[in-house]
Amino acid sequence: MNRVVLLGTKGGPAIRAGGAMPTSSLLELDGRRVVVDCGLGVTKGLVQAGMDLKTLDLIFITHLHSDHLLELGPLIHTAWTTGLNSPVTVYGPPGIRDYWAGFMGSVAYDNRIRVYDEGRVPLDELVTVQVYDEGEVMGAPLRVQALRVPHPPIKDAFALRFDGTKSVTFSGDTTYFPPLAVFAQGSDLLVHEALLPAGVETVIARTGLGDKLRNHLYASHTKAEDVGRIAQAAGVRRLVLNHLVPADDPTIGPQDWLSQVALEWDGKADVGTDGMEILL
Repeated sequence: MNRVVLLGTKGGPAIRAGGAMPTSSLLELDGRRVVVDCGLGVTKGLVQAGMDLKTLDLIFITHLHSDHLLELGPLIHTAWTTGLNSPVTVYGPPGIRDYWAGFMGSVAYDNRIRVYDEGRVPLDELVTVQVYDEGEVMGAPLRVQALRVPHPPIKDAFALRFDGTKSVTFSGDTTYFPPLAVFAQGSDLLVHEALLPAGVETVIARTGLGDKLRNHLYASHTKAEDVGRIAQAAGVRRLVLNHLVPADDPTIGPQDWLSQVALEWDGKADVGTDGMEILL
């Protein structure tokens, strides 16, 4: 079964009662399972999506903001304690190796004890961390390409395109970026981040932050109307909004997002929710 499961659909690191979790997704394509981003909740989300953590083997991180990265180490460690004893490859932007080294240092005592007391294969022997850049990251049968996208002040932020019998593009975090439409051209599914201007002031009020956060949101994310513009130019078969800003405003519903997208996009569109399964 080819599918994408949105495990967390919230933009930003804050967690609130009854709200969505930060960003992570599962892609199952042609027998491969790929985890895209590892925000808080990714481990539980994968289990709830029916994945056996012992089969974990391929992870992509789009950029190093905490809402895409924070649970990478805990996911792999939990899979290991579940019984994982086969290789795992993590692809991430520059800096990903520093994260992994820091995480391994933080659990060094636990790792040593489990290897000695439980007979596990040392975790560092199972995990390979690869730094990727723009261009082709993996070749056939599952081809993976990366496109650097503007997400200031972060330099190394990427959209990812996965091509097998189906094509899926994840925008990552990005402001409106017309080259992304070329990159995603003809995809069966485009999973694109989205910002709704009507909800920005709610985010500002909840965080207690001011102009700097407001400026970041508008400079680094894509308005829902512009997401529709990208989907239309790319000629994708289906669009799903992800990494929603805001994701937990009770005054905003799916139609508020879709009405903005429909200003530029006349195809099938959905607003992502945690646990949503999209069949390809």
